[in-house]
Amino acid sequence: MSLLTGAVRDAARALSPDELPCYLYDMDALEQHAAAVRAALPPSVELYYAAKANPEREVLRALVPYTDGFEVSSGGELAHVRGAVGPRPLAFGGPGKTPEEIAAALDAGVERFHVESPHELRLLARLVGRHRERSANRPKVLIRFDPPVEADALAGSVLAMGGRPTPFGMDPAEAAEALGQFARGELPDLELAGLHAHMASGLDAHAQLALAEQVVAEAHALAARCGVALRELTVGGGMAVDYTRPGERFDWASFGAGMARLAERFPGPVLRIEPGRALTAYCGWYATQVLDVKRSHGEEFAVVRGGTHHLRTPAAKGHDQPAEVVPVADWEHPPPRPEVRGDRVSFTGQLCTPKDVLARGVPAPGLRAGDRVVFALAGAYAWNISHHDFLMHPPPAVRFLRAGTADAAG
Repeated sequence: MSLLTGAVRDAARALSPDELPCYLYDMDALEQHAAAVRAALPPSVELYYAAKANPEREVLRALVPYTDGFEVSSGGELAHVRGAVGPRPLAFGGPGKTPEEIAAALDAGVERFHVESPHELRLLARLVGRHRERSANRPKVLIRFDPPVEADALAGSVLAMGGRPTPFGMDPAEAAEALGQFARGELPDLELAGLHAHMASGLDAHAQLALAEQVVAEAHALAARCGVALRELTVGGGMAVDYTRPGERFDWASFGAGMARLAERFPGPVLRIEPGRALTAYCGWYATQVLDVKRSHGEEFAVVRGGTHHLRTPAAKGHDQPAEVVPVADWEHPPPRPEVRGDRVSFTGQLCTPKDVLARGVPAPGLRAGDRVVFALAGAYAWNISHHDFLMHPPPAVRFLRAGTADAAG
């Protein structure tokens, strides 16, 4: 099964060497996937997109019809996302919010704040009080808490942000004290919306749903002890994207059915999820050209234009990025044309470090310098988390593909 859509394959072959490397985004594929995710979720569950996964303006705008809002985690993301999607609902999360960022969020009319600590709650209340003359709206607060969960609930995660010592959110005791302040009427300038938890990333649908059930139960119990009502409850994102099985996807149908049951079991608050990677990873590809093929100590390497300074995901996650070769007949240099002698090759980049490896041991018999290689699942945490300036190579181009068109940017 090919990892490439037809539009991506055609674009990868058509681009000239000086247009590579290039990020290719199949916008039709993105919208079809987002529509399928939205259709799998019950109406009782809201869908916010975590913009940190991929903040390309075209990607954000394409997701507007399928999402209820966007989650941002810095003042820079706030300004960028607001500029891209206009007055769509935003939730401002992330640790270490500065006074300047909070003030900017208030000025921008951000609807929700995921509050990470008692200090941040006090800071927000003070800034809202100063902001009162400019706006009569009280921002909605969701206390980010770190509930106790069963020991094996996070066992299959790639990253765990809760259930252990963590800089994220509040322990149950601190969260209870924060909720108590609302119950006692000590924060008149703020409106308590509910609770927020983001415990882990990389869980499959079964594990993700089991974790959500524990979070929802703990949230209701905490709210009852504190004498407050929950109107909103965010259970986070982190739905798995399996880079070793690029043809498989998170089981949104079973997850959505389970969330519907969960909403019936714990009626009252609106349930919300905030996926990022699982929405956009599949719509992006990193296309480049093989510059050289060489052999070292019995192994073969293909050196490509670009590398992990453009696509940091495999280095950051310690995996091999799924790759597919697109052969080309033309070679712009004098012969001979270097080629793979065996069946497998490792793809490396142009950086002066042995860590600049995109994929190891990829089946690629007959690969030659000049061929194109396209790395799949590059639509999230790719260009935007990469160390762009190391060695000062030029940035990749970007193309947004739709049926019959290819819009260039960058």
